[in-house]
Amino acid sequence: MTSRFYRLISSFANLGPIILLYYLSISELDLEFSNMFQILSFNLQIIIIFYWMLKNPNVLGNGNIFLAGIFNDVVMSLPLGISAITYLVVSFVAGYIRNVTVNRSLFTEWFTFVIAIFFSNLLFYILLNHFSNLTITYTDLFYNSFFTFLFFPIFWLFFNWYKQIFFLKND
Repeated sequence: MTSRFYRLISSFANLGPIILLYYLSISELDLEFSNMFQILSFNLQIIIIFYWMLKNPNVLGNGNIFLAGIFNDVVMSLPLGISAITYLVVSFVAGYIRNVTVNRSLFTEWFTFVIAIFFSNLLFYILLNHFSNLTITYTDLFYNSFFTFLFFPIFWLFFNWYKQIFFLKND
């Protein structure tokens, strides 16, 4: 009886990151605090994708990541597929780091997160400049990348706590 209960809780807990990813993609919540600070914005979707694809790739699948990116493109009025491709780049970098790295810690994951942010934002900038008339400045992209990198350890600790509370499988 108790093993079924724990499996039921674990299956519902596995839906938490997916629901959060879809919520952030469907809502226009961009995590920009331009009212208080002009430069403070970060991309929580990239943090969620990188963390969960690194720790437990069964929680998020590439199909869910691609679909969340398509939803984000539609809601934010971006050319269709740009966010999906950048999210998949983050997913593939996390998968590569997961297979290559033997000893993982917060520091090593935080360091490799820079690589994922760099390649995803580079691809985002190139695709946006070549396939749309929307303008994005280097400084906005840099500030978003910097604060996404800066907030990664906070969400890393929160997601580790989430895994421990809801009995999710360890990596």
